[in-house]
Amino acid sequence: MIARLAVIGVGLIGGSLARALRDAGAVDEIIGCGRSIANLERARALGVIDCFTQDPARAVRDADMVFLAVPLGAMRGAFAAIRGRLRDDAVITDGGSVKGSVVADARAVFGRIPARLVPGHPIAGTERSGVEASFPELYRDRHVILTPLPETDPDALDRVTRMWQSCGAQVASMDVTHHDRILAATSHLPHMLAFGLVDALARRRENDELFRYAAGGFRDFTRIASSDPVMWRDICLANRESLGEMLQGFSDEMQDLAAAIRRGDGDRLLAIFQRAKAARDGYVDGIRPRRPRSEPEKP
Repeated sequence: MIARLAVIGVGLIGGSLARALRDAGAVDEIIGCGRSIANLERARALGVIDCFTQDPARAVRDADMVFLAVPLGAMRGAFAAIRGRLRDDAVITDGGSVKGSVVADARAVFGRIPARLVPGHPIAGTERSGVEASFPELYRDRHVILTPLPETDPDALDRVTRMWQSCGAQVASMDVTHHDRILAATSHLPHMLAFGLVDALARRRENDELFRYAAGGFRDFTRIASSDPVMWRDICLANRESLGEMLQGFSDEMQDLAAAIRRGDGDRLLAIFQRAKAARDGYVDGIRPRRPRSEPEKP
């Protein structure tokens, strides 16, 4: 399906895509590109890529599929580096967590939205980074959201869809703005809570004792605070409007919870906890939870 894949950014996301496509027999040749020679050499030694370069322009030359797996803050620079160096039929896609900023960067660099650009977001990952953290099963049975635009060539969309399906992913399409609002709630907000909690406790005088006696629940909840700080800084800045709204809404919910605790309102606490448990259990079981009639839908 893919004759030559250029992966710009051979870490967890880009490396796992390369591994998955190779395992599926869906790619003939993979060229990697990145800033770290050591990481690229390791990627080649592991068989993730066939060859590498540190020059994005050379990487995309003769490639029929280009995957950008760089931090959002580096996306515009990556577009600028490959502008004018692509094959006419080359398809460009990416793994950025915020699609509005990717689209804005593409428009700023190319002066328009390239017809064969298909913005995408694989909803998969771990708190680890680097090519050694990559593995071919990362996308199996996971969702990949594509956010095609009116300018998007249907053939390019079909090629990217089939690429992800060959990795075992479930592919869906979504509006750019809607994607960013959904991910602000389900991915970006949880990361902010984990980072914020760990930082708040780390700055307390008794932090050694707090972390020494932390139970498994704390470890599970804060696992994602080990994620790449630079990547998450870029995500926050790129999706600051939607994420800011979600953080404010969550802050209001926490104020309500704190007030219920202060006044000893056991009924209110039980209602919150029961509703949360039902929603979580439904999510784990793959069943969409029903909203209690007594609780109005929140915007």
